[in-house]
Amino acid sequence: MAGEIPDLVAEVRTGTGKGAARQARREHLVPGIVYGGGADPLPVNFKYNYLIAKLKAGRFLSTLFNLKVEGQEDVRVICRGVQRDVVKGLPTHVDLMRLRRTSRINLFIPVEFINRDSCVGLKRGGTLTVVRPEVELNVVAGDIPEKLVVDLEGYAIGDTITISAITLPAGTKPTIDRDFVIANIAAPRALAAADDEETEATEE
Repeated sequence: MAGEIPDLVAEVRTGTGKGAARQARREHLVPGIVYGGGADPLPVNFKYNYLIAKLKAGRFLSTLFNLKVEGQEDVRVICRGVQRDVVKGLPTHVDLMRLRRTSRINLFIPVEFINRDSCVGLKRGGTLTVVRPEVELNVVAGDIPEKLVVDLEGYAIGDTITISAITLPAGTKPTIDRDFVIANIAAPRALAAADDEETEATEE
């Protein structure tokens, strides 16, 4: 399970329709709606600066949040859209969808590399080049892995680590349908330069 699902704090918006939304914006709030999950839609407001900080943190549309609204039970949600001002590009409305524990969603899961001290390639001066520090997986909302683990023991210089080398948690699958690269063990710069010179000499 994920170690910590980030909170997303909102407040109930009194009134519905365009008038209430315009009033919220005048008060430096961003209106939103929470729907799905077998419950009635819930109009909410977000503090403007708070929402901007969340958006700037990245992955807002692919992060599972624990929505906290005073007077309401906490619920897991994922953003399904952020409407923006066509001129300034600032957020004007947020759509959030409630998730059941059995719901399937796409999320970016971080990759952790272990046993660097046992990696032959790194011991010989190679460099771990991480191509994907995160991998997008299709997961069940009630059973989200905290991370994916890559065991570097036994990898040599020139080896490539692909998604098939990772044991994925049950019920999860990559959103990309091919054996894509996660990382590789690159040769030391001096060795790589020597190889290039040797290749050029052979060609001449």
